[in-house]
Amino acid sequence: MDINLLRSLVTVAAFAVFIGILVWVCLPARKAQFDDAAQLPFRSE
Repeated sequence: MDINLLRSLVTVAAFAVFIGILVWVCLPARKAQFDDAAQLPFRSE
């Protein structure tokens, strides 16, 4: 296996993970969970 092929595969894999994270964050089902987490610093316990 050539080093350039390995570098290309790692780049494509990292890009796929990045796109996966973007899709996971933008799902409407996660909105309530992220809104709740955004309010954590402002809560007094």
